[in-house]
Amino acid sequence: MTITQLKYVLSVAEYKNFTVAAEHSFVTQPTLSMQIQKLEDELDIQIFNRSKKPIELTDVGKKIVEQAKVIVDESNRILDIVHQQKGFIGGEFRLGIIPTIMPTLLPMFLYNFTKKYPKVKLIIEELTTEEIIRKLSDGHIDAGIAATPLENEGIKERPLYYEPFVGLIPQNHRLFKNKNISENDLEMEDILLLEDGHCFKDSVINLCRAHKIDNKKGFQLESGSFDTLIKLSKEGLGMTLLPYLHTLDLTESDKKHLREFDSPPPAREVSLIYHKSQLKMQLIEALKKTIDGVIRGAISFSDVKIISPLQKK
Repeated sequence: MTITQLKYVLSVAEYKNFTVAAEHSFVTQPTLSMQIQKLEDELDIQIFNRSKKPIELTDVGKKIVEQAKVIVDESNRILDIVHQQKGFIGGEFRLGIIPTIMPTLLPMFLYNFTKKYPKVKLIIEELTTEEIIRKLSDGHIDAGIAATPLENEGIKERPLYYEPFVGLIPQNHRLFKNKNISENDLEMEDILLLEDGHCFKDSVINLCRAHKIDNKKGFQLESGSFDTLIKLSKEGLGMTLLPYLHTLDLTESDKKHLREFDSPPPAREVSLIYHKSQLKMQLIEALKKTIDGVIRGAISFSDVKIISPLQKK
């Protein structure tokens, strides 16, 4: 039994196809099939039911896959130990960032990180929170940046900063003349929201539900980006809520439409998240240190009310 064989088993279990699994494992399909067959012969069991389309795990195969994940993780930890002992910060590091954080946070730390750690090959993907959790669990990314808390036992969370919500109010809106706004001012049918799949939308809904529980009118309009929401709001179609960092690059004209919340403002907790196996911790620590260094100058809120990104039933 070898680590390589176990990696092949995990790949087939994930993709449910020998050919696709071989492509992702960078070997030929006959090589992958032969190694898995050798493992099954050694154990005298069938890991996969090949008569099913797509391929399915047998009952014992499911147990083997769970144990194989642990073994492969632990084998990767050996390389981590060596890197940490040598003080080496390099190699491939795969990072997932949710869409509502990527455009504001990434430009703030990317240059500094790549300059300070030139031996790191940073591979960044824009992913939803659900995709980040799944890819962390499957070992396809090393860390993620997302709104928390996520209440997932398999995920470790390290808060980076707390980002208040800010209202963007069109001139014809009932709240435009207010110097500040409060949560009690919010009405769900009056707020332009992001499309489904964005956790910021779920946070806004959770914020509104706390004060407008009986509201059943739904939403006027949903869009895929904050930039579109800003344009629609300025056209008088409703107010919207933005994360604080997204307001920093607005034009002076647009900033006249911004209204902060009464203290303590509702906010989202933004965290660096990673699998509980805690692999590549030297790279995770380097990334957190870099982000900590650049974020302090842009955001310093601590007296806030954290709004959960989890959908309330």
